[in-house]
Amino acid sequence: MRATIVLCLSPAILASTACNPVVQSHSNPVPVVDRMVSSSGQAWSPVWSDEFEYQGLPDTAKWSYEVGYVRNRELQYYTRRRLENARVENGSLVIEARKESFQGCGYTSASLITQGNASWRYGRIEVRAKLPTGRGTWPAIWMLGVNRFEVGWPSCGEIDIMENVGFDPDKIHANIHTRAYNHMDKTNKGATISVTAPYEAFHVFALEWFPDRMDFYVDTTRYFTFRNEGTGWKAWPYDQAQYLILNLAVGGSWGGQQGVDDGIFPQKYYIDFVRVYKAE
Repeated sequence: MRATIVLCLSPAILASTACNPVVQSHSNPVPVVDRMVSSSGQAWSPVWSDEFEYQGLPDTAKWSYEVGYVRNRELQYYTRRRLENARVENGSLVIEARKESFQGCGYTSASLITQGNASWRYGRIEVRAKLPTGRGTWPAIWMLGVNRFEVGWPSCGEIDIMENVGFDPDKIHANIHTRAYNHMDKTNKGATISVTAPYEAFHVFALEWFPDRMDFYVDTTRYFTFRNEGTGWKAWPYDQAQYLILNLAVGGSWGGQQGVDDGIFPQKYYIDFVRVYKAE
C-alpha cells in the first residue's frame, strides 16, 4: 500500500520478543476454524479469525480504524464506526467507498486495522475477498510493523498481501517494502498475477510467513517469494510482529494514476473471512 504518509492514527504500539509465532491480543477468543494443510503442504493451526457471522459494526475486540486523510495523496476520508463505510452484513464485512462531501474530502471509505488488538510474527494470514472495481479504486490487504512509531517507515517493514488498482482490474499485486527495498528508492520487490474478474467472485489472498521467507498466494497459486537474505534488518525487518490492514482507497499516487470515474460509486469491497494460523 506504499505507506509513505500517515496521519490521524492512534499511537498504540505492540512489541514482540518471543522466538515462536506471535499472537498479541487484548481479546483473542478461540478461533472457530479448523487446522488446515495449505497447497504448500504445510500444516497450520488457527490462532485468530473473524468469520463475520454477525451484523452491524465490525467487532471492536478485533478491529479499530484509521481516521482521516491518511496517505499517498488519496482522496477519501477514512471514517470511524460509520455503517455507511464499514459494516458486517450477510456473513461478510463490507467496506464501502462513497462519493460524498465529508470533512472537506469528496469521498469516504474505511480502513480497518488490528493495531492495538492483535499482531503476528510468522504464520499464515489469509483473507477471502471480492474486490471493488472501476477507475480510481485501490483496495488492499496489507501489514505494517508494530514498531512503526519507533523506527518509522519503511524500517518497520510493510507486507502487501494484495493490492489492486481499478484501471487495471484483472491484476493482483504483492509487494514488500523495507529500508533496503522500497518504492521511494525504486527498489521494492514484488510480483503480479492475472486473475479473471476478481470483482465478480471471491478469492483467497494469502501470505505464508516463515523466518527464512514469505510466500504470497492467490487461492492455491504461489506467485511471489521474498527470501531472508541474512544481511540484517534493512532487508529483513520481518522478525517483528505486524498488524493487519484492510482498506479501500480512492485515487492516490497509484490508484489515481488514470483519474477517478465518479460514475462507479458507491463501490463495495467484500471480505468473507480473515484467518490467521501458526505453523505446526
